[in-house]
Order: sequence, then structure tokens, then C-alpha cells
Amino acid sequence: MNDKGTIKNRLRGLLDPIVSLLAGAGVSPMGVTIAGFILSLASAFEIARGELVAGGVLLIAGSLCDTLDGSLARRSGRESAFGAFIDSTIDRAAELASFGALIVYYAAQGDGGRFALPLAVIALAGSFLTSYTRARAEGLGLECRVGLLERPERIALLVLGLLLGRKALFLVVACLAALTIVTVIQRIVHVRRLTSRKDAAA
Repeated sequence: MNDKGTIKNRLRGLLDPIVSLLAGAGVSPMGVTIAGFILSLASAFEIARGELVAGGVLLIAGSLCDTLDGSLARRSGRESAFGAFIDSTIDRAAELASFGALIVYYAAQGDGGRFALPLAVIALAGSFLTSYTRARAEGLGLECRVGLLERPERIALLVLGLLLGRKALFLVVACLAALTIVTVIQRIVHVRRLTSRKDAAA
């Protein structure tokens, strides 16, 4: 098992008591997913208005719900293809809200955000291309989980920047802009390698 998988499993283990509590109370996984989305939207609102720490705290809460809903679905026997589809779709929408809020935040600063604004736009584009390349590859029947930054790492970095303040956030946005593009390139190379082998075998 890779390091990312180990970390995810350890986190799920830590959250097991909460999952058990929610399952016992009859809370639906979809309800947790929607709650997480609402918290992410609230986080985006705070980020856009410059309340970075509040935005970071709300983003942590929203991300926690995103971690809980899948475990709750498995625990309560409510896993479904449609549930997985909605969860992934809402995840993308929540991420769009977060990066969109960053763009609004930097745009409102005028000259103060002239360097950060284009980086935030690149980070948004890179994040969505990262998700798209994986989805498109899987649509072709190819595994595509390679790359430096998947969504959990992107959100963790963003939370860190928000909690540490404006200067740290700028550095985080710059890192996200660079590393998301690197991840997209890694996935393109990976899919190219897989398709070349598949074509050669055919």
C-alpha cells in the first residue's frame, strides 16, 4: 500500500467513532455530503471577504464531512453508484467555490493581488485538469491515480495557507499553481505510456 493509502486508512480509523455515532443515529450519507458542501460554500464566502482563518476552519469542517460520507455509506450499507457520482460532483463544485473565492479575494485587492490573482487562476485550472485527466482515463478503462497532488493534498495545502495568513497563502497558491500543472503532465505521460502498451499489444 502506498503512503497516501496508509494515511487515508489511518484517518478513517480515527473517525470510526464518529461514523458509528452517525450510523447509529440514522444519519444518511447524502445528508453528510450536503452538509459538507454547505460548509464549503460558507468557507468560500469567508475567503472571498478576506476572513481567511474563518474560511480555513470551515473548510476543515467541510472536508471532514467529505471524509465521513463514504465511510458512513459503507458502514450503513448504503453505497451506490449514484451516491459515488453525486459525491464526486459535489467535491468538484466545492473545490470550484474555494478557488473561485480566492480569485475574488485577490481581485478585490487591486494591485496588491496582481501576482497572486493569475496564480490562483492557474491553480483553479490545474485542479480541474487534474480531476479531468483521471476521469477521462478511467472512462477509457485506465487506472490514473498518479501525480503529486490529488484533491486531499490540494485541500490540505489550501487550509494550511488560510490558517497561516496572507503571506503563507500566497506561497501556497504559488505551489498549487505549479504542482497541479506538474500533476496534469504526470497523468498525461502516464496515460500515454498505458495507451502505447495497449496499442502495441493489440
